[in-house]
Amino acid sequence: MSDYNIGAKIKKLRLAKKLTLQAVAKETGFSPALISQIENNNVSPPIATLSKIANFFDVKIGLFFIEDEEECRYEVVRKGEGKLIPRVISRSGTSQGYSYESLSFRKQNKKMEPFLLTVTEKAHEENTYSHDGEEFLFVVQGEAELLLEDDRLTLAAGDCVYFDSSLRHRLLSKDGSEVKVLAVVTR
Repeated sequence: MSDYNIGAKIKKLRLAKKLTLQAVAKETGFSPALISQIENNNVSPPIATLSKIANFFDVKIGLFFIEDEEECRYEVVRKGEGKLIPRVISRSGTSQGYSYESLSFRKQNKKMEPFLLTVTEKAHEENTYSHDGEEFLFVVQGEAELLLEDDRLTLAAGDCVYFDSSLRHRLLSKDGSEVKVLAVVTR
């Protein structure tokens, strides 16, 4: 996560608006402690958390994944060059059993954010998230279970789903084995 310095970018946005941790926490629904941990790069937030923070500051989520300020018109990310976000932590401070890799981190002002999600274990909690935008998920490897509102959908390699991100959702490993999913998120 330190490659992106996501925490410093969030802190810079907060300080530019002269807001306290408590004010950001109140408006986003997260605890001041979690905002502090994110700002200090102690934890990596789930994509849904980053999306809510981006919406609060009225910036695109891609801002958190750019390395420099120079705009590029296109971007090629070679195999193994994606930026990995490990240790995804929930609001309550528990591991979410997955990591994600940004597949586009140089191109600014994107309308969509592509990620490779890797679910490495069966999560003990089945809490769901919602945020603005839409999502497209394509299962590359393994068998996933998608919690979508009150439905449980089983998705195998080659299956895909497109949905409104305002629906409560959560991606899980069906049987605890590794699952890889291409996720494209819009704001």
